[in-house]
This record gives sequence, structure tokens and C-alpha cells, in this order.
Amino acid sequence: QIVNCVEAATKLAPREGLAFEREAFKICNDAPSRPAQIHLFFAERQAAKVDGTEGIKPKAIRSVGIIGAGTMGGGIAMSIVNAGLSVKLLDTTQEALDAGMARVTKNYQTSVSRGSTTQEKVDAALARIETVLDYSAFSDVDMVIEAVFENLEVKHQVFRKLDKVCKPGAILASNTSALNIDRIAEAVSRPGDVIGLHFFSPANVMKLIEVVRGDLASKETIVTAMNFAKTIGKVPVLAGSCVGFIGNRILHRYGAEGDLMQLEGATPWQIDNALKDFGFPMGIYLMRDMAGLDVGWLVRKNRMKDGTIDPNAADYNPLMDRLCEKGRYGQKTGAGLYKYDGRNAAPDAEVEAMLIQISAEKGITRRAISDEEIVWRVLAAMVNEGAKIVEEGYAQRASDIDVTYAFGYGFPKYRGGPMFWAEQQGLDKVYAKIKEYEVQYPQRWKPANLLKDRAEAGKGWKD
Repeated sequence: QIVNCVEAATKLAPREGLAFEREAFKICNDAPSRPAQIHLFFAERQAAKVDGTEGIKPKAIRSVGIIGAGTMGGGIAMSIVNAGLSVKLLDTTQEALDAGMARVTKNYQTSVSRGSTTQEKVDAALARIETVLDYSAFSDVDMVIEAVFENLEVKHQVFRKLDKVCKPGAILASNTSALNIDRIAEAVSRPGDVIGLHFFSPANVMKLIEVVRGDLASKETIVTAMNFAKTIGKVPVLAGSCVGFIGNRILHRYGAEGDLMQLEGATPWQIDNALKDFGFPMGIYLMRDMAGLDVGWLVRKNRMKDGTIDPNAADYNPLMDRLCEKGRYGQKTGAGLYKYDGRNAAPDAEVEAMLIQISAEKGITRRAISDEEIVWRVLAAMVNEGAKIVEEGYAQRASDIDVTYAFGYGFPKYRGGPMFWAEQQGLDKVYAKIKEYEVQYPQRWKPANLLKDRAEAGKGWKD
């Protein structure tokens, strides 16, 4: 509409132009994107507030130690030095440090060539990174963030070393995306100083940080971590320490719904295209191919061994297991759920044939699934899981889930987030849809009590 008004200004007389602008304003004012973006504007600011911490001041963070000079550690370092703070970057070998710094320098050079920063700023930022090989270098830092392998024993080894060398009151943070923060804190004599700082990749670009509080974290530690995230230009959301925290817990639930729709008759590209049409930059399955299907395969095989996944369950889709058995790990191997020409993905008839075979094995009669059903089932799954997270106290408020999804998971900002979308549809309508789905899959679609209560009361999420 702004472009239209600029054009009108070159063609219309002043009074006609003003009338044209007034109509353009009305179109914008009546668009559903207006309340959605206003909602997100205030939700982002609300998310940074921690209930029950009035009067508690954050500690000053001027220097940060980072453990791990890989892609994640390097990206975190860039975010911190860009804000004017100093970093000590630690890894086990000089070669790993050199490779990490080369990656950081290359990222900065890309930004300079695009004109998004200057060489002078880059030189100043790089000068604030010191590489170190020994934990004793962390004796004077205000905070340490570890970005090492996702294994509890490895994390424990790291935190035991930090407990010995870090000064009293230093914040000890883990970039874990899945592990229980209180279990990590067991390794130290000061569990109140331990917090989760879950950055999203690439960490120097993505705005979201899930600040994950365990039951043992002090209020001062929580407030300091939230303030630190804002200081380095990120959008913090406070999450409780449940499996997957906020974002990945919801992602797991709606990803599983997509897998089920494939058994019923949809294809990966149909689901992805429906979500893209809704406004997501990328669908579920293209994202999985980019991340690498082998990562999830390893997790599923371990869970099958320990009995927490039943591959014979009626609603278990073994498609990705079978693709991995064929060496189809995604974009990096030239084939996964899609086939690839370089980075260009295309639908693959072989994958559709495999799905037809799997449905037949499970006795499922495939049917046509509309794009509207795909969007409703994916979003209703998001909303129902989100309501459970709020109900269980792992998120402070429903709008925090909207902020998480808008800033970390590509949910279109002009739609305001999944919980806001549900309010716009009417919580009663969303609840009715979930009750319909529950008839066929009672375990999967048990409605959240919070959603049921608000829908039956005819209210939204607030208060």
C-alpha cells in the first residue's frame, strides 16, 4: 500500500491523493496482520519480564568464556563481541581453535562484502576474541557458556572443571537443546548459578534464546541471563526444564502429526507446500533434509532399544528410517525425503512409492488430504501442546510461545504466532477441531485442560 501511495502521489491531485491514502490506510487497518504484529510487538517485550523477580538486579556481564569453537560456539562468540563484550574461546586443540576462528572471520567477511557491516567494526569485534586452551583462563570471566556435545557425562566433565576455576558468582550456562538443566547442575557445588542458554543456529543470526531455568537456579541467575540475552541483541524467552523446552517440544509434536498425515495419504512436499502457503519460509521435511535425517535416525534407534519407541505402533511412520538405511540422509547426500540437484529440492516418486507401501503394510487406506486439513492439524497440534506447556508452568504465558515461534521457528510474524492464531480463529473452534481428531487418535489428541477451560468459558489466553 505504501508503494501504491507513492505512485499515486505522482499521478493524482492533492485531494484525490489524500483520499487514496485514506483508503490505503483502511485496507492496512482492517488487515488481520495489523493486530497480529501489534500483539507480537508487545509479546516480545512481555517475554523479557520474569514473574516474581521484582527488585532483583542482574549481575554485570562484561566478559564471557565459551567452550567449543565449532559452528555454534563461533556464532555465540560473534553475537557477544558484536555487543562490545569480550570473549575467551576455548577448545581442546590449537587446530580446532584456528578452524573456528577461520569460520568466524569468513562469516564476517561475508557481512562486509554485503555491506551490512564495515571492516573497521569487524576488526574491533575480532580483537575482542581471545583463544585459549586451558580452563584456568576462565578464572576472571563473569559468565561461561558451553557449546559441547549433547551428552550428560560430557557436560558433567565440563561443569566440574568450571566449578574449580570460575570465580564465585560467575554464571555457568549450558547451550543444551534437550538435557535437563538440574541434572547438569548436579556436577557443581553452586547449582544456583547454573542456567540454560539455548541459542539457535546460526547463533550470530537467529534472534531467539530460550533461557532455561532449572528448579535450582537462583532468581538473580535467571534475571541476569535474561538481561544478558537482551544486551547481545537477542529475544529471550524463559522456559522451564522439560523435554524439548518450549520450541522443540512443540516441533516434535507437530512433526509427528505430519508423519501421520503421510501414512494417511499426504506426501512430504504437499505438507511443506501447504505450510509455505500459510507463510512459513520452509516446511517440516525440507528442514529435516537440511539438518540431516541421520541425526534423528540415531536417536530413534536408541529409543527403540530402550523401549520408548514402538516401531510396530499403528501411528509410527518408518519412512525416514528406511531412507537412512538406503544412505539417503538429506541434502548432504543428494537425496532424502526429496532428491537434490545441488541445493534444489524436487519431489521424488520413489519416496511416494515407499509411503504407499508403508500404508499398505499398516492396513491404512490412503485418501486425499486437503491443504486446509494439513494446516489445521499442524497448527492445532502446536496450539494444544503450547497450552499444555503453559498449563504445566514451563512457559510463563501463552504469548511467550508466540515469541518463541516467530523468532526461532519461522512462524510468519504477520500471523502473530500459533497461540494468537488460535485466538483469531476462536479457541472454541480450535477446541472443537481437536475433539474431532481425538475420536480417531485419543492418546495423541487429548485436549489441554487450559484450552478446554478457556474455550468453554468463551475467553482468550490472557489472565
